[in-house]
This record gives sequence, C-alpha cells and structure tokens, in this order.
Amino acid sequence: MSTTVATTSQPVVETKRHPAGFWLVSTMQATERFSYYGMRGLLMLFLTTAAIKGGLGLDKPTAATIYANFTMFVYFAPLLGGYVADKYLGKRTTFFIGSLLIAAGMVGLFLSQTLFLVYAALFLLIIGNGFWKPNISSIVGDFYSNTDPRKDGAYSIFYTFINIGAFIAPFVCGTLAEKTFAVTQGAEIVSYGYKYGFLAAGVGMLVGSLLYLVFSDKYIGEIGKYNVQKAREQELAKKAEKDAAAAKKQPLTVEEKKRVVAIFLLAFFVIIFWAGFEQAGSSLTLYTNDYINRNVGGFEVPTSWFQSINPFLCVVLGPTFAWIFLRLSRRPQGDIPTARKMGYGLIILGLGFALMAGAALERGDTADAAIKANILWLFGAYTLHTVGEMFLSPVGLSMVSKLAPKQIAAIMMGVWFVATGFGNYLAGMSAAFVESWGALQVFGFVTVVSVGAGLLLCFLTPWFQKIMVVEEQ
Repeated sequence: MSTTVATTSQPVVETKRHPAGFWLVSTMQATERFSYYGMRGLLMLFLTTAAIKGGLGLDKPTAATIYANFTMFVYFAPLLGGYVADKYLGKRTTFFIGSLLIAAGMVGLFLSQTLFLVYAALFLLIIGNGFWKPNISSIVGDFYSNTDPRKDGAYSIFYTFINIGAFIAPFVCGTLAEKTFAVTQGAEIVSYGYKYGFLAAGVGMLVGSLLYLVFSDKYIGEIGKYNVQKAREQELAKKAEKDAAAAKKQPLTVEEKKRVVAIFLLAFFVIIFWAGFEQAGSSLTLYTNDYINRNVGGFEVPTSWFQSINPFLCVVLGPTFAWIFLRLSRRPQGDIPTARKMGYGLIILGLGFALMAGAALERGDTADAAIKANILWLFGAYTLHTVGEMFLSPVGLSMVSKLAPKQIAAIMMGVWFVATGFGNYLAGMSAAFVESWGALQVFGFVTVVSVGAGLLLCFLTPWFQKIMVVEEQ
C-alpha cells in the first residue's frame, strides 16, 4: 500500500521501561478486543435464537452465512484502513474514527430488530475494525526505533493485552445477556438479553475512545499524526525512489520465486487451520449451547463464557511456549523448522476436534437436545486448539516478512491475511454443515483433514527447508 503519510515521531529514548504512551495504546487495544469478542460470543446465539426469546430467529444455515461473511470481511477490511491512513488521514485519526464506527455498530446491534439493521450494524463493525486494527498495531512500533531491543517485547505485551480484553469480554457481555437480563420461568430461560451484551460491548469501545481523547496528547504526543507538509515531501521522495528503482528493477530470482511458492503453499495450510480454529464462534458455540451439559454444581455456565478459555490460555501458555522455542533455538540443530511447527499445530488442532467427535459419540449423535455431552470434552478441545495456535499463529507473519521478496512484500503479506479471512469464512459456514451433516460427521471430517494436512506438512518440511533459504540467514 502507499506510504505517503508523515508521522512526526518523538525522539525515542531507549531505556528499560516502556513509554507511557505504549501502555495507553495497549489498554485501548484491550477495550477494543473486549468489544469485539464480547459481541462475537453472542452473535451466533442472537441470530439463531427465536425472536420471542430475544433473538433474530434465523435458521442456522442463514445465520452461518451471515457470520461467515462478517468474519471474513473483518480480515479484509484492514487493507482499506491502512490505505486510508497512509494516503489521507494518518494512523491516529483513522483508528479513532474506527473506534467510533465500532461503538456505533454495537449500538446498532443493541437496537436491531430486523435483518436489515443487523446488516447495517455489521457493516459498521467491519469498516470500524478495518480502520482500527492495522493502525493501532502500527503505532505500537512507532514508539521504538528498529534497533530498540524493547520492540519485540512490546508486541508480546501488546498481544497479552489483546487476550486480557478477549478473556474478560464473555464474562461481562455473556453474563448480561444470559443471566442478568435473561427472563426466566422456573429453571427455563424464556427470553435472553443479548442486546444488553452488545450494548456493553459498545460501552467498552467508548471507554477506549474516551481514554484516547483524554490522554493521547499527553502520552502519545505527535506519534501517528498526519502532517500535510511532510506527507508531500515523503510522497515526492517516494516517487523519486520508485522511479530510480524502476530503472534498475530486476525480476525475481529463482530463489525468490521458490520462496513465493512456499508462502502460497503454507497459506493453503493456514486456511485449513483457521477454518477449524475459528469454529469457536460458530459451530462450537451452537453445539455448546444445545448439546453440552453446562451445569456445574447447580450453576449453568453461560455459553458465551467458553469464549474466554482461549484468551486465558494464550496469556498463560504464550510466555511458556516462547521460552520453550527460545531454548530449542539454542540447540546445535536449532529451533523446530517453521513448516514442521505449523504441521504440529494442525495435528494438535485435529486432536481437539477428535475430542468433539467423542462428545458427539457420547450423545449418540442424536438431535435430541435433552441428551448432553460432558463439559470436559469441550474444555479439552479448546485447550488443544490453543496449544495448536501456539505452534502456528505466532510464526506466520514473521515467516512471511522473512521470505517475501522486497518487490512484492506487501502483496505477500496481503496473501497471508486473505488466507486467514478465507479460513474464517469456512469456519463460519461450519455451523450450516453441522446442521445438515450432523456434528459427528463434521467434527470427524475436520479431525481427518487437520491431522492429515499436518502430517503432510511435516513430511514436506525437508522440501520446504530447501526453498525457504532466507529463514536461515
């Protein structure tokens, strides 16, 4: 994408402490993830619950299609947000507008009683996410020089804040929707308060917006602001640089073409992984709601609370796996090769779905919602899925940045995000497949495909190592 925006960066003092602005931005990111995951944990339930019970009353295939397209475009929209920031508004203004659009989308869901209003609200959320996501993440890096040893640690902390927001969200929004504002008759819930869960998600985003308005000038300063004069200077300098580069531009070498092939092939495996992993918000949510025994000691655990398992485990396991991989990298043979790590991630993901197939077998794969599966199947599946994520997700973007030839680096990064978007689309559609095929067939199919893809990737690792030569430099 174009990089014509000038951001007036303050002098960076490389000390052991992270700047106050970094902590402010990280806290704002936690409020945005609280908003998104609070909404996501309720969306499929809201779409499929009967209107008389506080939902929209859609059939599961229709709801799955809406959810699938929404989550896919959430990953495509940052391309637009990055372009708007680079070309016109700057990072700060763009992500602030994004926060307001997200809050407006949540309020739209709060008010939604028709499908049209739901579409309008989800559209606002897509654009808002696109404006927010790439720019606030980029600003984190602007606090540090490229040689600052704190930079990698900063992104790790930032990722932790993401998961803190995602962990808290289902407890707050889910409790409001399924407990506080739920109307009961005896032990039966006759109406859910989903709209209040969406409202809480919107309030969370507004808190982030308010933090920005109150503290940004003091703690972030000029970082990320748009400067017209410098933008023009950068535009002219970039044009001159492009003209000079075009005059001596060389075609991709044989080795570079091999690395491009590696990125595309690994992107295919990434689609498979996210198509399974992101079912947490679609088929697994509906299956949990209908067929998992959520009664623990007389308390019925709200369905949305299970969305907190993954971010909690990310916070706990993330540093552990970072330490393990660091220790492995110090071996004479080095760390586990990237392709093999990703293969392990797929295999572990598949084993998680094998547990869900076990849950379906325990129930006899019947459509009778009175027959429930043990809750431990679900806990085990989410745990394995998160372990699989540790093997695959953190290495992906780093791998692309290392392999992509400079001439097409942005395009290759875009390919990676598009692969993630398609994986989310397939995950969303999985709920429709569960409805038509049956849970055992879908969970078993995902198990076989994920484990098979993982084994294939492990088998192909020596070949990938030969064409991913940059990784060793």
